[in-house]
Amino acid sequence: MAIIIQEEESLIDHSPKSPTKGGLKTMPFIIVNETLEKVASYGLQPNMVIYLMQGYNLEAVTATSILNVWSALSHGLALLGAFVSDSFLGRFMVVAIGSISSLFGMTILWLTTMVPQLRPLPCDQFEINECNRPTPAQFFVLLFSFGIIAVGAGFVRPCSIAFGADQLDNKENPNSKRIMESYFNWYYATIGMSTLVATTLIVYIQDAFGWQIGFGIPAILMLFSVSAFLLGSPLYIKVNASESLFIGFFQVLVAAVRKRNINLHSVNCENHYHHSPDSEIQALTNSFRCLDKACIIEDPQRDINRDGSASNPWRLCSVEQVESLKSLLRVVPIWSSNIMIQLSLNQFSFSTLQIQTMDTHIFLSDFEIPAGSFSVFMVFTLIFWIALYDGVFVPLMARHTGQQGGLSPVLRMGIGLVLSSVAMALSAITEGIRRDIAVDQKDIYPQDGPNIASVDMSAMWFVPQYVLLGLADAFNAIGLVEFLYSELPKSMSSFVVAIFTLGMAVSGFFGSLIVNVLDSVTSYGGEISWLSSNINKGHLDYYYWLFAFFNILNFLYFLIICRYNRPQGLS
Repeated sequence: MAIIIQEEESLIDHSPKSPTKGGLKTMPFIIVNETLEKVASYGLQPNMVIYLMQGYNLEAVTATSILNVWSALSHGLALLGAFVSDSFLGRFMVVAIGSISSLFGMTILWLTTMVPQLRPLPCDQFEINECNRPTPAQFFVLLFSFGIIAVGAGFVRPCSIAFGADQLDNKENPNSKRIMESYFNWYYATIGMSTLVATTLIVYIQDAFGWQIGFGIPAILMLFSVSAFLLGSPLYIKVNASESLFIGFFQVLVAAVRKRNINLHSVNCENHYHHSPDSEIQALTNSFRCLDKACIIEDPQRDINRDGSASNPWRLCSVEQVESLKSLLRVVPIWSSNIMIQLSLNQFSFSTLQIQTMDTHIFLSDFEIPAGSFSVFMVFTLIFWIALYDGVFVPLMARHTGQQGGLSPVLRMGIGLVLSSVAMALSAITEGIRRDIAVDQKDIYPQDGPNIASVDMSAMWFVPQYVLLGLADAFNAIGLVEFLYSELPKSMSSFVVAIFTLGMAVSGFFGSLIVNVLDSVTSYGGEISWLSSNINKGHLDYYYWLFAFFNILNFLYFLIICRYNRPQGLS
């Protein structure tokens, strides 16, 4: 789950506030904008693999690879959105541009369902080789819509919550802190509700009424989202852009390279370090000593201005800048262990294809759950566990052990990695049973494609693995965010979002790479690929066992990091 958390300290604008702007009156516009954007974008994802296979005649591997790259871009572009917001345009302009971009992309995607010329002709149901592939122009329109939606998501999501906090930050109001906390709680509550609506109602509409209506409604919701945000424009406090942390990191690297010939042992560096006027850091840490050269003053007359600032920030940086980069580098190993669990969470495309072949009735009732909506079990588990952990587990632990904060962030991350391994193993076992039943029923159709015979097996067997993945996400993702907040300086609190989303982006690109390599290797010599579009002929169970093995290796990597490469606060 993409978690977007900001601390109030990172959101304070020290410029004077207009009494007629900002405040609670702006909240409906901002929260409606983010809520509808989430419902619209998240509602497109669960069934998209089916649309690509049915509407564009793509193989399961190709469709899954496209969706992995789309997810990676959506999360990776959050870094660009944060950079542009901090350094150039400010949060209001970035959120506005992102919202309009998402609307434009969703409109183009909806047009692919309305205009037959934008899609290839359907496959011939009786001839294996009579399956038309999309033309380059058709493929370009599809990918262009995905790219524009990804830009919109990358611009809106990292900036929306911070923009809302800008409206509520008022030091003169004694209730400012309470109002800010209430805002964050409501913001996250709306994200949870948006996800539930997207994975249930929007997916149901797509299954029941088709792609034209199913993709048209998200586009309409995005139109309302843009309208709501722009209507509130006269009421907003619009904070100007300032210097970005990204630029500060590059300055440290450039300055360290320029001074690479300085011998740290031959200089009394303690008296030559450049400190900011309001510096709270008295000394540099011993890690990554090569970066210390960036804050060494070579010539005070040349390097320092009269006000104490550096005359050339690309040649002389402050101790604070150096330590910020060091702290970021120290958490990279722990952060990298989160990529594998995100890869496991990205397997929904194949799960949707599996569930499509099964009985989706809830036990003995007549109600059917759409295949794309089964991820709602993971969302429910995530929300339920967070409430149970904060409301019951932490108070009980505090009462009996005296430990106020519950389990440590690192321990929770480790538990999440173990649960992810178990979930992948359970997925492999369940798929093995499903495939065996399909073979016994002789339902392995000769043609590939999404229209595969039903299997006499309840899709409820998939619920336990979704529950385990929800628990894994609750333990690992939230533990990682808390760990990053505890390890990084307060000045970098807003950077936690960028680090977290970068991990999700990397997992998307790795997921696409793994799927394509595995498909090529397992289909070598004319063999049937593990990831065949006809999953009754492929071996998704082997694929899940491979991921279970990767998760176990990742957990061992995590243990080695905790043992030999500890950040300062890791115990």
